[in-house]
Amino acid sequence: MSFLIQTSDLSPQVTRRSFLGKSSLLLSGAAVALLAGQDALAAQDQTAGSNDVSILNSALGAELEAIAAYQLGAESGLLQKPVLQLALTFQGHHKEHADILAKTIGKLGGHAVHAKEKYVFPVEKLKTQTDVLRFAATLEKGAVSAYLGAVPLFGNRDLAKAAASILGDEAMHWAILRNALGEIPVPTAFMS
Repeated sequence: MSFLIQTSDLSPQVTRRSFLGKSSLLLSGAAVALLAGQDALAAQDQTAGSNDVSILNSALGAELEAIAAYQLGAESGLLQKPVLQLALTFQGHHKEHADILAKTIGKLGGHAVHAKEKYVFPVEKLKTQTDVLRFAATLEKGAVSAYLGAVPLFGNRDLAKAAASILGDEAMHWAILRNALGEIPVPTAFMS
């Protein structure tokens, strides 16, 4: 299946305080065990654990925002069938991320954040399929940057590995969306 779509009318520049995402990347065995709730956390320092819960909750909040953004795009009526399928696939990835993040937060003794009743998105600027793709690409790029900043902050290295795996998924989302916009999918050798 090809997602290369010829478009014009590029417009909105929007940022996302977004964090995590995962599609089909494999997590390390220890990260999967940790995220599945197995007791790899028993010896973890409480302060580090509290910080990790905070980072995970920030990520969860961003995932919930991403789910809402993709829903907005899906319901806009602006997306052609292959692009709509892509948007729903990426939204599904974000739903999986949100689910595993919420479960992990609970297993760490924290309380997971909930979706906001309303998110502020640039609805007035979303007039074409290209606008929606540009919006989604900007959100995914923000997620990549957020993960780059978050990975080294985790006290639990298995959580850091899991977050790095999710970062890879966000980067793939961004590259695919750039490709759909007719842009070079990977514009630089390094992310920042």
